[in-house]
Amino acid sequence: MYQEYRPGSFQILPLVVKNLLIINSLVFFLTNVLYMRFGIDLTDSLGLHYFTSDKFRVHQLITHLFMHGSFMHLFSNMFALWMFGNMLENRWGSKRFLIFYLFTGLGASLVHLGYTGLEVHKLQQAIQFYVDNGGPVDFKALIVKYNEYIGQNVSSVYEQIYEFYRANPDSEMARQESIKAANHLLLYKLSIPTVGASGAVFGVLLAFGMLFPNTVIFVYFLFPLKAKYLVALYGLFELYTGFASTPGDNVAHFAHLGGMLFGFILIKIWNKYNRNRFY
Repeated sequence: MYQEYRPGSFQILPLVVKNLLIINSLVFFLTNVLYMRFGIDLTDSLGLHYFTSDKFRVHQLITHLFMHGSFMHLFSNMFALWMFGNMLENRWGSKRFLIFYLFTGLGASLVHLGYTGLEVHKLQQAIQFYVDNGGPVDFKALIVKYNEYIGQNVSSVYEQIYEFYRANPDSEMARQESIKAANHLLLYKLSIPTVGASGAVFGVLLAFGMLFPNTVIFVYFLFPLKAKYLVALYGLFELYTGFASTPGDNVAHFAHLGGMLFGFILIKIWNKYNRNRFY
């Protein structure tokens, strides 16, 4: 039977939150040092890749939570973790908070991979349609639509292939080169790793909104807003931006929603089996 945890005193930096801040910061520092000094990219091995990628490993479902793409990415996640996580850990205790954090992070990974699967399926269909029916104009439309999957250097190569195919529309060699390039779009998509603690952090935010719904939070340190409204607005925003699929948007919105969803489910489960109300 679960029992409500009531700490003897409030800690501004409780054990799990403190160690998560340290670990994430050290991993970020190590990732940058190894890449700049030795050309070793930890993101390839620790970032989350899609199931069918040659780079996918099971441990990435957890390890990607400790990887970040930039200092601001790290800072924003860790600030939110400290801001909302310390209240939860003081309320629940360290063990329960760690379970919640990892559970929501794993849930975010699974939801993100599910959405990625839909994107991969759409890309496969688009490639197959081009292979079966396409010409130079269709090839151009394909690379414009999925340009976000390829880097700037590769993009120039694709442009050269298109120009050659446009100038020689009856050339079988030009067509085969375009088909080869189209198929490589899938490889580029599968090679894109996902990193960040955002999924778990959004789970923490959801829990904070459920446990402390009327706590006033100053958004950008200026605008007062109750936690329950902040959580609702964040959820709606992530849902909208997730389905909007704006070109160039590299944020894993459905991972954020997955963290919130799994956080909601776990809190409801804990509440159900607790004789006293869990939150």
